[in-house]
Amino acid sequence: MDLRKLKTLIDLVGESDIAELEITEGDDKVRIVKATPAPAVMAAPVTYAAAPVAGQPGAAPSGVAPEPVAAGPVEGELVKAPMVGTFYRAPSPGASPFVEVGQTVKEGEPLCIIEAMKLLNEIEADKSGVVKEILVENGEPVEYGQPLFVIA
Repeated sequence: MDLRKLKTLIDLVGESDIAELEITEGDDKVRIVKATPAPAVMAAPVTYAAAPVAGQPGAAPSGVAPEPVAAGPVEGELVKAPMVGTFYRAPSPGASPFVEVGQTVKEGEPLCIIEAMKLLNEIEADKSGVVKEILVENGEPVEYGQPLFVIA
């Protein structure tokens, strides 16, 4: 497919209300998906932040207050996506994932695959440590620089 035609299609999708476009032309197949901005995080209403007064509608039984959610800093080093593509935890659909939370990895060990333009790119650990968190779901699209794993 001609690059000028591809650029025109991308521009048309960007300017329209279309969220996704897939075109097959001979052996070429192109899928364009419009990136949606991440939803804004809204603060919880004050009624949830303060302990409810007994007798008010929606109040917890006396002596029970809602627990605050701690949003502490991530401990460890982030492994970020080196490219745009689709994130896969395993080498093939039926195979077991490369890594699990709590698993020890060595530098250079594969963590996942990112598929970009029908090419499968193994993403390797850039340091040794324990996988503390996997931040992306299998099959999700990822952006360049998006955090994928926390290794400590």
